[in-house]
Amino acid sequence: MNFSKIAVGACLSLFGLSALSCSTQQSKDNAAAAAVSNYFAQDSSGAVQTGGVKIIPITTPKGTFNVWTKRFGNNPKIKLLLLNGGPGATHEYFECMESFLPAEGIEFIYYDQLGCGNSDNPKDTAMWSLPRYVEEVEQVRKALNLNKDNFYLLGHSWGGILAAEYAFKYQQNLKGLIISNMMMSCPAYGKYADEVLAKQMKPEVLAEIRQIEARKDFSNPRYMGLLEPNFYAEHLCRIVPNPEPVTRSMSKINQSLYVTMQGPSEFGISGKLTNWDRSKDLPQLTVPVLSIGGKHDTMDPEHMRWIATQVQNGSALICNKGSHMSMYDDQAVYMKGLTKFILGVDKGEKKVSM
Repeated sequence: MNFSKIAVGACLSLFGLSALSCSTQQSKDNAAAAAVSNYFAQDSSGAVQTGGVKIIPITTPKGTFNVWTKRFGNNPKIKLLLLNGGPGATHEYFECMESFLPAEGIEFIYYDQLGCGNSDNPKDTAMWSLPRYVEEVEQVRKALNLNKDNFYLLGHSWGGILAAEYAFKYQQNLKGLIISNMMMSCPAYGKYADEVLAKQMKPEVLAEIRQIEARKDFSNPRYMGLLEPNFYAEHLCRIVPNPEPVTRSMSKINQSLYVTMQGPSEFGISGKLTNWDRSKDLPQLTVPVLSIGGKHDTMDPEHMRWIATQVQNGSALICNKGSHMSMYDDQAVYMKGLTKFILGVDKGEKKVSM
């Protein structure tokens, strides 16, 4: 037996395997580099670049106003529009998305609703109307060229109400809908706050809160002094002090919009949305829906799980360590579920197991 030929053959085989391995790795590296290059591709039109910011004129019964949007990344197949909560907060608390969605190639779009953040503020409570906001979202969709082949809509808290209401009227424009940390019935939300969450407080704390509410003395610093450690730190965001983007966003909240629609606090509801209830209409939704909730939420987690059973193509994600801001206090679970849903729907799945 010619051992030298065997040795040479073995070396050549090893070299071939090594070259193949290097070639495969090089192909993967090139594909990854191309994906990153495409995701961060610049506009080739020659127009002045603004970092993805686009100001969109919105027609309303009270005239034309401008709303602010900002695109992050580029993916013609997946475009996620973010609807902030409050009502009246800003897009800024969604900035945590930057640490997760680009790695998955998901384009997302910040958007300050009228009266919020960088957008115009008409300072007219007649403008704080759910039907008007639905038409605003539709105008934003058209301006950003979002359509049924690429348009994913995520609404958090109040934004979840707005996203659901948009879907009931315009679901033909959607590819996927994410209702984050919001029940589909404000009466049920109020009942949960009264019958479940209130009973978790110390009796003396709850009694003082109720006394202040009975006097409608909501501007009394004592009111928030009681709610912040006893309610917000337990059910709104369990990271104390709150993450900086949350603090920054909430410090800019439009109180007129918030109180008009929600009422003076997250501890139940007493504004224009008090009687909003779409729970019986959920079977009308055919678009893939992900309902996200937190075990410690201001909202009933079982109701949010139930939402997924009522729509025609529903998935549910309950963050066991999360509260109303589950994207922060149960971040890994929230982001993994969100990206899994979006990428699954992109592949043609209508229901995505969490």
